[in-house]
Amino acid sequence: MIWNETMECMSREDLRKLQGMRLKATVEHAYHNTPFYRKKMQEMGVTPDDIESIDDIVKLPFTTKQDLRDNYPFGLMAAPMSEIVRLHASSGTTGKPIVVGYTRTDLGIWAEAVARCLCAYGLTKHDSVQVSYGYGMFTGGLGLHYGVENLGGTVIPMSSGNTQKQIALMHDFGAKALACTPSYALYLAEAIHDSGIPREEFQLKVGIFGAEPWTENMRRELEEKLGIKAYDIYGLTEVAGPGVGFECSYQNGTHLSEDHFYPEIIDPETLEPVAPGQHGELVFTTITKTGMPMLRYRTRDLTSLIYEKCECGRTLVRMTRILGRSDDMMIIRGVNVFPSQIESVILEINELEPHYLIIVDRKNNTDTLEIQVEMKEEFYSDEMNKILELKKRITSRLQSVLGIGPDIKIVEPRSIERSQGKAKRVIDKRVLY
Repeated sequence: MIWNETMECMSREDLRKLQGMRLKATVEHAYHNTPFYRKKMQEMGVTPDDIESIDDIVKLPFTTKQDLRDNYPFGLMAAPMSEIVRLHASSGTTGKPIVVGYTRTDLGIWAEAVARCLCAYGLTKHDSVQVSYGYGMFTGGLGLHYGVENLGGTVIPMSSGNTQKQIALMHDFGAKALACTPSYALYLAEAIHDSGIPREEFQLKVGIFGAEPWTENMRRELEEKLGIKAYDIYGLTEVAGPGVGFECSYQNGTHLSEDHFYPEIIDPETLEPVAPGQHGELVFTTITKTGMPMLRYRTRDLTSLIYEKCECGRTLVRMTRILGRSDDMMIIRGVNVFPSQIESVILEINELEPHYLIIVDRKNNTDTLEIQVEMKEEFYSDEMNKILELKKRITSRLQSVLGIGPDIKIVEPRSIERSQGKAKRVIDKRVLY
């Protein structure tokens, strides 16, 4: 199903014309209403008159997370506070949060973008969605909430936490879809199993998972444990929260609503555009936001773009699964390591639960990589030979994927802390001078 066929299936030629017009209007708006962007453009010798088509986007300055922190709280707003009807902020634990303001127009666009996602997942106005993302300043809860209402569906606004109540109401209200982080969905799956309520009594059919990286193996684990079809939803606080991108039923890449959020892929070192189809850092420019437009925002997410028309009929560009973040990449003994690589291997191994902890340290001037993994209860035993054989198998597989040998610690079932929001998978204890 397609929510907005006009926009989602537009020819690329017409879409590029629309993007060009919207970019020009956005740059005019930002230049005249945001001193930060006006100063940056003047330093580069660029004016709004230099923007004639979407190809001219390369003339514009980049925006970084540090820029948002430096202009905390309202320095990047392009509308007076009398027109800002909602504020959101990042959930960062260090430094000043990223603050984003929305006008009423912005909220309407956001709700429409999320409705596109829900429709692509096969949901309709007859379905109920349990929103178990956090509400409050985080964009997840309210983003999904207003998208479901825009679709005409029924919202069950649970927020995160209170797991026993989550399960009870999911069962009693007959929720058709669950929206939360994939790590919390795994936690809920365990809790449902422990509750004694037969899974067949739940009416769940769709999982809407995002806000943290997850792998294809994690998708299979979630689908098997919850009896659902698991879909990715992509977004980021700085651009619009969930709804920037979504998977369709073919699950061959994440469609980006590029009539609102224009994507580029750049080389994170040179900042130059990469060739079509090549991996690099994802950059977004909002081309319809009025409250706080973003020009060439560097997401740090590493991915590539597919421009061919999808089997579903949508012409919107597709983003391949995010490999990781350029600022999440760990360099261990000179080797680039992404947590997603480790997760993918762990989920390949039948004896392991999808819960793990990566601990990086430095001993005697040498980096160490310890990975704690949980055995499934049905495989856990005190037979050392079996444990050692499994440990050897995990180490060998990870060595071949990562290029370095990790220290594997197999721990008891349920001994790794569970997350009710974004999972913390990596502890880096290195002190670098």
